Amino acid sequence: MNLFLVMLLRRPVVDPAAIEAHMVFLDALRTEGRVERSGPFADKSGGAYLLRAADLAEARALVARDPAHTSGGWDITIHEWQAR
Repeated sequence: MNLFLVMLLRRPVVDPAAIEAHMVFLDALRTEGRVERSGPFADKSGGAYLLRAADLAEARALVARDPAHTSGGWDITIHEWQAR
């Protein structure tokens, strides 16, 4: 498995229900051993999580199911991360 840094930046309007659904989604991925770390940025502009996936295609497929993505409330980028 490879590590991917998923960065989320809030758009001006975010549905509060999407935030809760996003947290539930991350908890499910954490239970599967897919999310290593996650959390909001201190300035509340967004957040990030470390995702384990076989490749970028799988990472994109997983992130596409994230309520943060499906709600349209965040701009999301995915970067393969070569952590040391």
